[in-house]
Amino acid sequence: MRVVIQRVKGASVTVEGKIISEIKTGFLILLGIENDDSQEDIEWLSKKIVQLRVFSDTNQAMNHSLLEIQGEVLVVSQFTLHASTKKGNRPSFIRAARPEVAIPFYEKFITQLEIDSKQKVVSGQFGAMMEVALINDGPVTILIDSKNRE
Repeated sequence: MRVVIQRVKGASVTVEGKIISEIKTGFLILLGIENDDSQEDIEWLSKKIVQLRVFSDTNQAMNHSLLEIQGEVLVVSQFTLHASTKKGNRPSFIRAARPEVAIPFYEKFITQLEIDSKQKVVSGQFGAMMEVALINDGPVTILIDSKNRE
């Protein structure tokens, strides 16, 4: 699993001209799922995300986690995070999981985030053409790959 986490002051997802999800302060998470992802990847990634200390304290140092500030979370499926650009100019998405695999993992990831963050997590619409709007805070953008646990 790969995620791009963006610390935001607000974010929303619009489908067919209608806002379907929105948050205030918290994380916009773009989630890419690949074929060999597992429940272990979901659990590790979720815990890592809610405990990331990237929110400012009173001294403007990044010392607080999502849990500590009770920030909100918006998760958007993003198969293009598994793009391979090795050959030519057209990306290959062969490593991205097909919907029959990805949808259950996407749903399990959201459920795990709800458990670990102790709050409702909102999401985009899997497979839909979405417009994602956000107000970056910082900006702070973090990339995490559950297969490369640095």
